[in-house]
Amino acid sequence: MKTQKKTYLFALAPFLLLCLLFEIIPVIYTVVRSFFPEGGEIGFTLDNYINIFTGKLYQQAIINSLLISVLSSVIGLIVAFIGAKAVHEEKGKLKQVFMSILNMVSNFSGVPLAFAYIIMFGNIGVMTMIGANYGIEFLAEFPLYSVWGLLLIYVYFQIPLSTLLLIPAFDSIRKEWKEAVALLGGSRMTFWRKVGIPVLMPSILGTFSVLFANALAAYASAYALLMNNVSLLPIRLSEQFVGDIIQRPEFGSAIAVVMMVFMVLAIFVQNKMTPKKGGRR
Repeated sequence: MKTQKKTYLFALAPFLLLCLLFEIIPVIYTVVRSFFPEGGEIGFTLDNYINIFTGKLYQQAIINSLLISVLSSVIGLIVAFIGAKAVHEEKGKLKQVFMSILNMVSNFSGVPLAFAYIIMFGNIGVMTMIGANYGIEFLAEFPLYSVWGLLLIYVYFQIPLSTLLLIPAFDSIRKEWKEAVALLGGSRMTFWRKVGIPVLMPSILGTFSVLFANALAAYASAYALLMNNVSLLPIRLSEQFVGDIIQRPEFGSAIAVVMMVFMVLAIFVQNKMTPKKGGRR
């Protein structure tokens, strides 16, 4: 047994080394540097965090990021729930085709996704011109270059991700449970309200935390669409490290820590809301 354990530890060594070098050490370094004064001086200060939560620009970045992350996650979950349910109930080739399309679409994000939306809903986009020619005001004045237009892009890449995460969870729904509810006079709505959704709730909450973190850290699509014209935490973070005139790595580290705190809080809330069974979550 001891030899077997040593073999497992030896096999895990490269993975643990990668985690240490590219995850643990950078996180520790970022947290420590966030408390340094700007200018590279050695010391301790809370000014970086005070500036984040008192500056109007960064307050708006926090509000926009949280708003887009929460709304896109909720909308994505609702659509994904319907899609995952349909996949679970469908058998045969149609399910295989749907899964193939889902996997393909889930990889379409970032700059190509923003470019596709510009072609469709930009100032001279296809749908915009159709709306202008046929008097469809909503399409003709579609607010793509705004927070709400950005929200639509986020929803697009949240839906396939959340669907892929929820599909395995539906395998825990047993056919016998549906039959039992039907025998007791319950409708399909009663089954999902009383049995199905409570059983799936841990998976739903876990998927929400993944979607929230995914949206909060998304950068490429937002920057490709709006550049610096919208205030988001990832965009404000990148400005501190790639500025042409001045770079503020200490302040950027503080923004990164704030983002990490929001992600940890989302996971913490999810764990608290997950139902307990037999003393375990």
